[in-house]
Amino acid sequence: MELRQLRSFAAAARLRSISRAADELDVGQPTVTTHIKKLEDELGVTLFDRVKRPIQLTLAGSTLAELATPLVEGIDSLAVDASRKEEQGPVTIASTADIIPHVLLEGVKVFQSTFPHVMIRIRSRRRDEVIQLVEAGEVDMGIVPGPERNPALEFQGVFGYERVLIAPKGHAVANDPLVSLDQIAEWPLVLMGPRTHTRTVLEDEFRRKGLSWEVVVELDSMDVIKKYVAEGMGISVGPRLSLEPGDEDNLEILSLAVLMPMEQAGIVTLMGKSMSVPAQNFIALFKETMDRGI
Repeated sequence: MELRQLRSFAAAARLRSISRAADELDVGQPTVTTHIKKLEDELGVTLFDRVKRPIQLTLAGSTLAELATPLVEGIDSLAVDASRKEEQGPVTIASTADIIPHVLLEGVKVFQSTFPHVMIRIRSRRRDEVIQLVEAGEVDMGIVPGPERNPALEFQGVFGYERVLIAPKGHAVANDPLVSLDQIAEWPLVLMGPRTHTRTVLEDEFRRKGLSWEVVVELDSMDVIKKYVAEGMGISVGPRLSLEPGDEDNLEILSLAVLMPMEQAGIVTLMGKSMSVPAQNFIALFKETMDRGI
């Protein structure tokens, strides 16, 4: 007994017509006839009295209709509900705290204007924690700085990730060209928390060069870091993407492209994971948004 056979029977029982059932199901009339005949053969009963017109259910047919019709309608409703849920999301994204308020926000704004009924969920984590969430299948994607070489994951580079030195306006560190990380390590530092990506890269380079350094303020937001730097608490290193128009009025901003080469930032997904249509749409629109330089 197959679902398509029960669907043909239920339609014919409700409409009292093989031809009308075929039209409703968008199949040929012989197909509906065959489905019903196979049901009758399998059950060993006659389901329709075909002598009268319109056709009438037999006692066995009425019994089967009472059982099969709610089942078929429930399965068809399930398919519609599943399709609706698929269209509405959610899309779950994990990203780092420096990307969320700037690059990701722009992508979300564009996506929501195009797909206003799709729910988006965002998780702020350190880079290593984002990767763990993607590996565990707990999020649809991660958006992180730096390429990811884990063979279980797929990385799509989307935008450049350049780092800059941020210092108070008129700070001495900006008086000479930056040619060495020594010029940074000698000053009090205002940085993101331990194990965040840029801080890890910076401190690894300090260690490699045998330098000493002091972090005087640890924060979880580049926007707040800029305020503390502007107040003279120290200098900082962060991504250029965290800068906004007007920051140059209060801060010295120097490129670190020579000392800390630019990385590719982008989207990390689990290799082989089935991606929902809304998640696929988000990735495509996010890449398009970044290509336009928004």
